[in-house]
Amino acid sequence: MEWFEKLYDESESVNVRFVGFTTDTVRYDFGIVYTNMFFGKPLVVCMQTGRSALLDSNDMRNLEYIKQVFHIKTLKEAEDLALFFEEAVPNIHTIEQYD
Repeated sequence: MEWFEKLYDESESVNVRFVGFTTDTVRYDFGIVYTNMFFGKPLVVCMQTGRSALLDSNDMRNLEYIKQVFHIKTLKEAEDLALFFEEAVPNIHTIEQYD
């Protein structure tokens, strides 16, 4: 194995929320990992596709970003997800992680 420089190796007890819901056209199943890592951004994982993203309040309002990250087909579906994320993911304050 080649030499590598370890950047971090942290253990943390975290809260995880699993949510399944449907809209008029689509079913969603998400896991939301609330952690202090990654500047405090929750890790949102689509349980159907395995696609994931660290989301903050700015990301949740960016419909094109939501479409891209979760491979959403329509703007309406992205709007539905954005509404869900605004309710499910708390508004966080950015945490300084590097000195």
